[in-house]
Amino acid sequence: MSTDQPVTVIVADDQSAVREGLVLLLGTLPGIAVAGQAADGNAAVELVAAAAPDVALMDLNMPGCDGVTATARITAEHPGTKVVVLTTYADDESIIGALQAGALGYLTKDATRAEIGRAIQAAAAGQAVLDPGVQRRLLSAAARPAQAPATAQNARGAGATLPGGEDDLTPREAEVLRLIAAGQSNREIARTLFVSEATVKTHVNRIFAKTGSRDRVQAMRYAYTHGYAVPD
Repeated sequence: MSTDQPVTVIVADDQSAVREGLVLLLGTLPGIAVAGQAADGNAAVELVAAAAPDVALMDLNMPGCDGVTATARITAEHPGTKVVVLTTYADDESIIGALQAGALGYLTKDATRAEIGRAIQAAAAGQAVLDPGVQRRLLSAAARPAQAPATAQNARGAGATLPGGEDDLTPREAEVLRLIAAGQSNREIARTLFVSEATVKTHVNRIFAKTGSRDRVQAMRYAYTHGYAVPD
């Protein structure tokens, strides 16, 4: 996507006052253009098909077709549109359901104007953005099995391998994974480590392969559950 083109977004929320308020709010953000609004999940999917927006800002609790179902349909049928969830709910079932459906961002409705804008811009660039509270809930949910997963340090001490069947992460890959967990983009990681963005992409691809992650959200979860990062 050209950097001089605004990020197009649709808003899906069954509460008209909330939906219209979000449309007005997004209209004040530079670099973002609202392409339409929908009152339920089915309407959201139809609007995505018609308008092909960069991002769908999605509520979860909607009548008929809910936000999780709509997210799964958009992800499968219109992969060019990224989904950012903006909802009242931050329970484990809602969070995990939305992420498994393909949502690239997850914010609660107490998010600030700036946070919503950053999440939309990040999602349009293919970057995951999770509310800090959501990250903590995700970590808590992932750590619940009776036998907690070994930390990265313990795994290294035992000579264990990671899910992809490869050797453990190198020190540089571990550092990149920590920065992914901190929410940094490839460009930001490159600046932090004083390396090229192409080098960072290579590290990220290797991290995905070694940890069995399909995307940055799964890599972020792996970082928290295996001791590479800790919640704030």
